[in-house]
Amino acid sequence: MARRQDTWWQRNKFKLNALVLILPVWFLYQSLNPQFPAAWQTKQLGDYELTPMPFNKDGPYFHHDMYVKDFLLTFSKGEVSSIRQAYLNIGEQALPLAELQQGEGGTLHGTRHGQHVHAIAKPTLTADDKMWLTVQNWQGDTWVTSWDLPEGLVQ
Repeated sequence: MARRQDTWWQRNKFKLNALVLILPVWFLYQSLNPQFPAAWQTKQLGDYELTPMPFNKDGPYFHHDMYVKDFLLTFSKGEVSSIRQAYLNIGEQALPLAELQQGEGGTLHGTRHGQHVHAIAKPTLTADDKMWLTVQNWQGDTWVTSWDLPEGLVQ
């Protein structure tokens, strides 16, 4: 019968199994308890009252050949179904509606409970940049509003 050498690895390799069993529990806890940044100021925009909230404190990331930043917009006043089109971009000025319509970037989508958007952005954000929301209803009325970027997003 062969003798097993009593090495450090032989004495402690079972601890690796415990780690493999514990890690899924940790990742499940993290996914069920996400930490989001605080929501931004609520603004009135025509018939609507809405509040944007970034998904994280990171800067823009590259997605589908453009830089974007993810936001959730909640409507506390006004019907989301009365919106024909709405776009969100981050820059020195609001992009023209004709330019925004050419692609799918920056388009609000979701339900009446919350609208998700990949806001069109530059790779790095400066203090001169703002977040611009352009909304058009079915009657053709168009509104534009902006929010100043918080210190954490400006690089």
